[in-house]
Amino acid sequence: MSSTPIAETSADRLSTALDLTPRSKSPFAQLMSDSLVIGWRNLLRVPRQIDWLVGVTIMPLMFLLMFRYIFAGTVQMTLPQGVSAVNYLVVGILVQGIVFSGMNTGYGLAQDAKEGLMDRFRSLPMQHLAVVMGRIVADMAIAIFTTIITVLVAFAVGFRPTAGVGEWLAAIGIMLLTAFVFCWLGAVIGLALKTVEAVSSIGFSAIMPLTFISSAFISTDFLPSWLQGFAANQPFSLSVNATRGLLNGYPDVGNTAWLTVVWWIGTLIVVVPLTYWMFKKRGES
Repeated sequence: MSSTPIAETSADRLSTALDLTPRSKSPFAQLMSDSLVIGWRNLLRVPRQIDWLVGVTIMPLMFLLMFRYIFAGTVQMTLPQGVSAVNYLVVGILVQGIVFSGMNTGYGLAQDAKEGLMDRFRSLPMQHLAVVMGRIVADMAIAIFTTIITVLVAFAVGFRPTAGVGEWLAAIGIMLLTAFVFCWLGAVIGLALKTVEAVSSIGFSAIMPLTFISSAFISTDFLPSWLQGFAANQPFSLSVNATRGLLNGYPDVGNTAWLTVVWWIGTLIVVVPLTYWMFKKRGES
């Protein structure tokens, strides 16, 4: 006599997917495979969180429209002759949106810990760092989606970059690297703080000054003298300057682009092991 099968839960499906993954792979290949499984699981939740997706998509659009139609005239007066305020501001908003999206990683990890999913993941036959990497894979996909929407709206309101295919690819590479780094920084914040509410408030409070004390929306020459050195040389400004130069055809962006890459790779060398240590530490507490 056959019994009626019980409906499989999402956790069961995830466990099955991981169990079927060959164990003969190298640790790195296994990490990538497990991360993709976790990332896909996180993306499958998005259709049930449409209000959240709308929120993270609307925020950069609000900044775009606000700066385009309220502050563009003022910013134009601070720029050199021939530099378009719209082209100048749009790039800053694009990179800012990417940076803010990194906080979604911290928020998601805090939510997983609150719901007990993080402990469930630890019990599965998988690379433990894949819990963080999977979250980052999903958040990178969402960041790409929201950035594409922002670029399309930017074209509609007057964004006219002069970049060719090579410059576009280089700019996209810098933005993806920036997004990847800030997802890891978001993971550190999400693992360091105990509640979702703390991650949401403290995380954005920590990131917000970095994006405004920069060259994102105004030349650093117009900031107070004691802030100019920091604003001009901090890595967020370098990312904005490199991306802006590539998309808008400004000269002498090569050194800025390479310096940006060095900054972010150096940050990853520190942050990735720190994240792994914090993840293990949180599991032991």
